[in-house]
Amino acid sequence: MTVLVLGLFIFLGAHSVRMVADPWRTAQIARLGPGRWKGLYTLVSIAGLALVVWGYGLASAHPAVVWTPPVWGRHVAALLTILAFVLIAAAYVPRNRIKAALGHPMLAGVQAWALGHLLANGTLAAVVLFGAFLAWAVADFVSARRRDREAGTSYPTGTPARDAMVAVVGLVAWALLGFVLHEWMTGVRAFG
Repeated sequence: MTVLVLGLFIFLGAHSVRMVADPWRTAQIARLGPGRWKGLYTLVSIAGLALVVWGYGLASAHPAVVWTPPVWGRHVAALLTILAFVLIAAAYVPRNRIKAALGHPMLAGVQAWALGHLLANGTLAAVVLFGAFLAWAVADFVSARRRDREAGTSYPTGTPARDAMVAVVGLVAWALLGFVLHEWMTGVRAFG
């Protein structure tokens, strides 16, 4: 569990710098330059993510059951992950109405993904992993929306064609991960 917690601390810590130390972040970008800052940020994020994956695998080898998930938890998780993938797609497809409404659909998608996985998994490692991501995504979403309000940031209105593109990309990515890649990546069949 130590490796998992360390990985979460590094990965989510790197992704929280703007939320908790924005002036320091701005000063570092000015000092290092955007390219070097992004390079360091990427290296730290990859290291943290690698520790998260490794730590979760280690903790899952000897699972401590915190609670027994209800059967319906898997079905709700499937629906929430559909929503998550559509929201994540909305973060990358320009000029869609989801991004215009939420501003930060990636963070909303992480919330849906984490909540769904909490409902479907009851081990201590799962509660730590998905609980940490859920708490971080909620805090970062609130922080990002506050920054938007303070800066007067607005997002361009979307078009129905872009909304359709978001839905298709999200659903295809969800199906690919759920039916093909999830078991390969995690050793757990998402469906079936």
